Amino acid sequence: MMVDVETGLRAQKVLPVLRLPSAAEATRAAAAMFDLGLGLVELTATTPGWEQALKDAITGAPSGGGVGLGTVTDAGIAARAIGAGARFLVSPWPVPEARAVAEDAGIVFVEGAFTPAELAAGTGRGPAKLFPAHVGGVTYLKSMLAVLPKVDGAPPTIIPTGGITLPEVPDWLAAGAAAVGIGSDLLRPGAVDVLKDVLERGNP
Repeated sequence: MMVDVETGLRAQKVLPVLRLPSAAEATRAAAAMFDLGLGLVELTATTPGWEQALKDAITGAPSGGGVGLGTVTDAGIAARAIGAGARFLVSPWPVPEARAVAEDAGIVFVEGAFTPAELAAGTGRGPAKLFPAHVGGVTYLKSMLAVLPKVDGAPPTIIPTGGITLPEVPDWLAAGAAAVGIGSDLLRPGAVDVLKDVLERGNP
């Protein structure tokens, strides 16, 4: 049974953003995340051979999970990602033409946003990625959640990404993040042990 992407992200709390220099490395990194019990991971369109990496990573995804593609900056990338089997797409900023492709295919589109206007528009259409999150920090997220309209009576789904370290994840979750995107910090020595601890603790 396929798990709803938003539900899955809220449950796993951390979204690995695997921006790697080769398709083989991206595939191995995705497999490592699945081995930790994470069901959803994000590869990026900046990885050479990302389409093959996406297909290969999908074969190792757990039941109900899947692989998404990030750094989707145009409709062509969106269409290719969907053709390769992506379960969701993520943009670094608003990309209306890519959103249209995703919506036509029934695929979740996580729209990149930073300004209050972008966040209000993005969360009104679905989940949004606060990027680059480190610029405004946790305080900025709290301020935005205090004024953004609720969605069906619930807080909007915002996934802060960019410049966040693993030890900071609980602070972002406590501030109201639905999940937290983690990139380069996942690749440093000892990161797996820190990630395990974060996943076990969840919201402080």
